[in-house]
Amino acid sequence: MAVDRDHVLRSAAALLTRKSTATMDEVARAAGISRATLHRHFAGRDALVRALEALGIAECEAALDAARLDDGPARDAVRRLVRELEPVAGLLAFLYSENQLYEGEEQNEGWARIDARISALFRRGQHDGEFRIDLTPAWLTEALFGLLASGAWVVLCGKVAPKDFHHMIVELLLGGALRREEP
Repeated sequence: MAVDRDHVLRSAAALLTRKSTATMDEVARAAGISRATLHRHFAGRDALVRALEALGIAECEAALDAARLDDGPARDAVRRLVRELEPVAGLLAFLYSENQLYEGEEQNEGWARIDARISALFRRGQHDGEFRIDLTPAWLTEALFGLLASGAWVVLCGKVAPKDFHHMIVELLLGGALRREEP
């Protein structure tokens, strides 16, 4: 029987999103395969995490394309981007917590491409007068990733309804937490 690698990766992503400390045995069970079969595809947890990283990068780049970041006002592009990233937010939350992915010389260049595209969106918004200029595009990009990861966790834990994910992230990122008095 041939093993569908994409199915294994998506099963692993779903499990590790819920339980980041899951063992390779648990990953194999979640994918419906034996541990030996899992190890034939992924030599160990690091290889599996690296494959999940590649999947996450591909999903992010597809979301960036679908969000049409250069169309219309930057704030609308941010809204579209959060909507497009929502289905992969759980995987991003898991990857966000995997420090070895962001350290050393083995860092995947895909993250730099993603960061550059999102930073360019925030820079465009600043240039057009939509976004504050006292916050750097790099910080706004990291804040977006942090909010996506946090949003995925609170939805997963049942503290927030899934239908509120998009609204909470967009409103906090674009509006900030400071309550403004209406004129």
